[in-house]
Amino acid sequence: HTIIPEWNFMGSNDKTSQSVINTISQIALQGRKYDIGFMIIGQRTANISKTILTQCNTMICFQAFDDTNFNFLGKNGSGKTMLMRAICGLILPTSGFVKINNKIIGKEISFPDSVGALIENPGFISEYSGFQNLKILAQIQKKIDDKKIVDTMRMVGLDPNEKKSFRKYSLGMKQKLGIAAAMMEDPQILVLDEPFNALDEASCENVKKMILSAKVPDRVVLLSCHDKNQINALCDETIELAQGKIIRRDSLYEKEK
Repeated sequence: HTIIPEWNFMGSNDKTSQSVINTISQIALQGRKYDIGFMIIGQRTANISKTILTQCNTMICFQAFDDTNFNFLGKNGSGKTMLMRAICGLILPTSGFVKINNKIIGKEISFPDSVGALIENPGFISEYSGFQNLKILAQIQKKIDDKKIVDTMRMVGLDPNEKKSFRKYSLGMKQKLGIAAAMMEDPQILVLDEPFNALDEASCENVKKMILSAKVPDRVVLLSCHDKNQINALCDETIELAQGKIIRRDSLYEKEK
């Protein structure tokens, strides 16, 4: 696992940033297959916006490679969720860019071509059942059939024949449905923000198995989790953030060696 060094700038301009991006890309390409890269640059600005990922003149940069599970660590407000939102195309950084498979989000594409995400609280149509909600989502891209929806619901511990509306779901059931929605289409990029929230022990084990099964070539899993046991079981690398900056990176793979 190549560790990309952290870079600091004083008054960087777009031309300088692009030069650094090219340099980092060349480093990452050496001896590795480069499939998926996320590059988020935060520069000094006159007015700090909520959508800027670094609230100072330091660059955030990390690159993700296929068949790799990452975990984001950090206190509340450190920037984990904002980073996940930016990767999914839900927000745009005021400076710099997010680049997925050589396409810039917000310019060349609106969203990544293949992404599944559970960020913060799952939201669905209150009057519909779990299966009905997933069926509506599946109809957007038409990648999967009803059987895949049913199988995914059962994997997370939900009954696909349950007629209960989402409004009447418990917190744990809502979380499971959110995980099912994120994973059912086998996305290239899987983003899960605190996936074990509100889950009992048995459900946590089910979800852990699903996340591990998603660790295959041409896929990247990005997690936010504070449970050290889960992190050690699921992740290859941890990225710690504080005040919108990457302050530490650990390769769990290297530690095992």
